[in-house]
Amino acid sequence: MGLTQTQHRFLVRQKVTPMANRYLVHTMGPDGAEGELVAFAHQKRLALKEHVTLYTDESQRQVLCTFRARQVLDLGATYDVHGASGSRLGSFRKNFGASLLRSTWHLSRHDAEEEVTGQERSERVALLRRAWEFLPFTDFLPFFVPYHFDFTASGRTVMTVDKIFGLRDRYVVDIADPELDRRLAIAQAVALDALQSR
Repeated sequence: MGLTQTQHRFLVRQKVTPMANRYLVHTMGPDGAEGELVAFAHQKRLALKEHVTLYTDESQRQVLCTFRARQVLDLGATYDVHGASGSRLGSFRKNFGASLLRSTWHLSRHDAEEEVTGQERSERVALLRRAWEFLPFTDFLPFFVPYHFDFTASGRTVMTVDKIFGLRDRYVVDIADPELDRRLAIAQAVALDALQSR
């Protein structure tokens, strides 16, 4: 079946390996059951200019979409998202100033003038997570407390990303806006984990 625009709930799972982070994105049923694999990403660590390709499955034969930084090692870099054919889907960027307290992202769609803002819901959890990142060896021991991102535009919810409690990084992505391209939403959800410390 593959990825369709009618799917509105996904599960993103991270697999940590010594040289790379891997992300598997599955559809998620109304009962919370994991469904079909619709995206797979392999992110090399310590890349000077971040470029992540999402594939339709682990064989990495068919590209779903890509996101790439416009600048090298820029804390406020903009990442452009393109489909497999090269068509531009949109972009996202981290708001470095606002993110000192609560991580804040800005998501732009190629077919809409309105910008979507995603921010951590709880300031208390955000501050706790920042303290956790200063501890040694936390690269291989993820922050286990659940946290949530709300992406809104003009006061309405576009999508939410909720980290599930546990020692492995897992996120539930709920898309409320039927017009939001699912590839762009998945790219942003993967970036929330892959680029969080950038």
